[in-house]
Amino acid sequence: LHVAELLPLTGYVRGGCSPVGMKKPFFTTFHESATQYDVIAVSAGKIGEQVILSPQALCDLVGGQFADVIRYANTPTGSVPVGVSF
Repeated sequence: LHVAELLPLTGYVRGGCSPVGMKKPFFTTFHESATQYDVIAVSAGKIGEQVILSPQALCDLVGGQFADVIRYANTPTGSVPVGVSF
């Protein structure tokens, strides 16, 4: 999503988009590594507000999914993340 499309489409400015409290329902994918934590903190959908909950509870709340969404490149020093892949 291009940054110019963000505000009209979501109602949020860049950096203020939380999977919680979106004005429109958007499908959300979380990187599968989030599941290795007991709890995570995310924006609560309002500036300055956060919510701490389990990754599964967050995923259930927003109707999302977990997936390996990072694309890797092989380099002489090993595999490094280079972007997001859907």
